[in-house]
Amino acid sequence: MYRYDEFDAAFVAGRTAQFADQVKRRLSGELTEDQFRPLRLMNGLYLQLHAYMLRVAVPYGTLSSRQMRKLAHIARVYDRGYGHFTTRQNIQYNWPKLKDIPVILDELASVEMHAIQTSGNCIRNVTTDQFAGAAADEIIDPRPVAEILRQWSSLHPEFSYLPRKFKIAITGAPHDRAAIRFHDIGLQAAVNGAGEIGWEVWVGGGLGRTPMIAKLINSFVPNEHLLAYLESIMRVYNRYGRRDNKYKARIKILVHEEGLETIKGQVEAEFAEVRGGVLTLPSEEVDRISAYFALPDFAAQTLTKIDVAYESIVDPAYGRWLDNNINAHAQPGYASVTVSLKPVGGAPGDATDKQMEVVADLAEKYSYDELRVTHEQNLVLPHVALADLRAVYDALVASELAEGNNNLITDMICCPGLDFCALANARSIPIAQEISRKFAEPARQKEIGELKIKISGCINACGHHHVGHIGILGVEKKGGELYQITLGGDATEHASVGKIIGPGFEAENVPGAIEKLVDFYIAQRQGADETFIQAYRRLGEAPFKEALYGTA
Repeated sequence: MYRYDEFDAAFVAGRTAQFADQVKRRLSGELTEDQFRPLRLMNGLYLQLHAYMLRVAVPYGTLSSRQMRKLAHIARVYDRGYGHFTTRQNIQYNWPKLKDIPVILDELASVEMHAIQTSGNCIRNVTTDQFAGAAADEIIDPRPVAEILRQWSSLHPEFSYLPRKFKIAITGAPHDRAAIRFHDIGLQAAVNGAGEIGWEVWVGGGLGRTPMIAKLINSFVPNEHLLAYLESIMRVYNRYGRRDNKYKARIKILVHEEGLETIKGQVEAEFAEVRGGVLTLPSEEVDRISAYFALPDFAAQTLTKIDVAYESIVDPAYGRWLDNNINAHAQPGYASVTVSLKPVGGAPGDATDKQMEVVADLAEKYSYDELRVTHEQNLVLPHVALADLRAVYDALVASELAEGNNNLITDMICCPGLDFCALANARSIPIAQEISRKFAEPARQKEIGELKIKISGCINACGHHHVGHIGILGVEKKGGELYQITLGGDATEHASVGKIIGPGFEAENVPGAIEKLVDFYIAQRQGADETFIQAYRRLGEAPFKEALYGTA
């Protein structure tokens, strides 16, 4: 795990002191809210529907137990006893007082955390696969490169005032768990003919008002030239990205309107100028950063396989948890454990201060002091010995964190919606809660199998509804809330954007509408192994639409 050096510590301390002065001037009335707005956004502070909201970066989703305990402390002392983990691998506090923000930032700095560039028109938190460095299917741990990108992008003088916010995601595995094709830039580990590891570069993806799948701009960029290539993309975007219309300011619009080949030509021209120059990444620097992410000194394990079928007979709840929340580890005798933040009837992504402390304790005792935040709003203990799984499970049960529903219908992504967000048109949390209650029965969830529901309270798509197998979008209609349903989205390497299939539903009718779709899928699937998204692609939209709305 990366540790701040002297430069990092001085950089964060300087920014914290600067913002403390800006907060002081806002509180005294020396700064108006309009004057304060761009300053607070550069430091992760939003003004939401009811209060300020502070967004704290968790770079590439990696935390230590010490850092998690600090997040719990902040929730307890300065907020209302909980935090909300987001799809950007950040944590948000919904109720901090403005006067406390400088103190909170000082507290964060004491554990090498900050809120810089979690908002504003800049390069945001670089996200990655939650199992990075542990997954059995991984080509390379992408986190050293993600850390290099964090250092490169932090307060980059040329890219601090971009046409619009800019998001980068990176994965080191063939199976995309980081949704890289729905980011402004997506990076996926690749191997060339000589056996060298480099990066596929995807550009122009995104959700929001105009969802688009990124396009492959370069199939192999070596590590040493990656910064130069990304800087070339950023320069083209910064020069030509539209600043006259915020709805058309993202790089996806530039790529769409100009065409990939035009943009690629401009990027390659920039790259030819800077390649081999000061942006060349020395191998010794990659090695230095990579050393921070060296694997733990794993203790040898005698237990190297769990009989899930047997455990399911002895304790069905434990068996279900093993079946759904355990990911294969590269090290024999170990697994990565997903800690669900999606209890039945709960707000997806929320964790109390006490729950955060429990997870921190488990990480310290059973996961080599390491934690992850997932872009699907859960937590992960990345390095747990199989022999310790039962002890971890029992501790999670005691803290109401043992829901064995990872990738099932109740494991929903959900934005804060109209309960918190000033931009939202509709509530989203109550919809998620009612759907989870309707499908609470474990046997029913198992029968349905893998199904990703994603819910947004407005077109900005913070809940990723466009890439849900079933997506739900809250809209405003005649002063009321209405919910549109999309089908066929997918955030993996088989990327697709869901399509609205008909008129919207009133809030109370949404769970029933989802049940109709699920019942139709189960009736039509070809064997229990055919997932919802596979059945949808085989059958097409029309029969699902008819099942939901009836014949015309």
